[in-house]
Amino acid sequence: MRYFVVFLFLFFTLISGAQDAQNAGTVSGTILTDVDQLPVQGVNVININKVRGVVTDAKGNFTIEAVANDTLHISYIGFQSIKVRVTNDWIKYKTVAKIPITERAYTLNEVVVDKYHLTGYLPVDSKLIPVKESYRYNIAGLTQGYEGGENSPGAFKRVLSNMFNPADLLHNLFGKKGNEMRRLRDMKKDDTVRNALAAKFDRETLAALLGVTKEDIADILEHCNYSQEFITTANDLQIMDAISGCYEEYKVLNRSK
Repeated sequence: MRYFVVFLFLFFTLISGAQDAQNAGTVSGTILTDVDQLPVQGVNVININKVRGVVTDAKGNFTIEAVANDTLHISYIGFQSIKVRVTNDWIKYKTVAKIPITERAYTLNEVVVDKYHLTGYLPVDSKLIPVKESYRYNIAGLTQGYEGGENSPGAFKRVLSNMFNPADLLHNLFGKKGNEMRRLRDMKKDDTVRNALAAKFDRETLAALLGVTKEDIADILEHCNYSQEFITTANDLQIMDAISGCYEEYKVLNRSK
């Protein structure tokens, strides 16, 4: 009976593996503007499940590895990001899907030049301009650093205190989204994903890859004691690196708790 169970397990494992191999492959598509149907070059197409990305060529074409039910996140500056689900037929029949994207409508806000209302008198102006106390950090591969918080030891203490509060946001997100957070390492390995994040400031692609909302990203960084200026001004690659560092601290503390 024991050998029969082992044989049955191996049989279903082989069937499952064969099905996965059959469903695996690549999908191709063309990104077009929805108004005039013109191809768009340089669009980022990222497979969220595999954390792999490609960029469309001069004719708007792309080909990317995928299996059935994978989700492709398509983004381009000035256009609304969209998600496309990969189907069995798309893989099986090798069709080139035409995917339209819609241009964003922007409303310009008033620009305030004299933010600190400088008077021209140095003793007075020196008191009006806030002093930045944030620490500086660097990311491998980037030429400039960023501000990561008011106090590095304080950030560690903040993560530690969150660890022992089951209702805290970090515990809920990091503890329940382990698979999504582990994608952070894969993001750093793919140049297309890194380049896409380095050029973006809207948190859309990063939120899609991590399976969280934009608000969650801001809350994570705030709970990890990153400065408000960094949270609002850093690009998505810097934000990814910051969340990755906070998550690594969380795992160490969670292991020793």
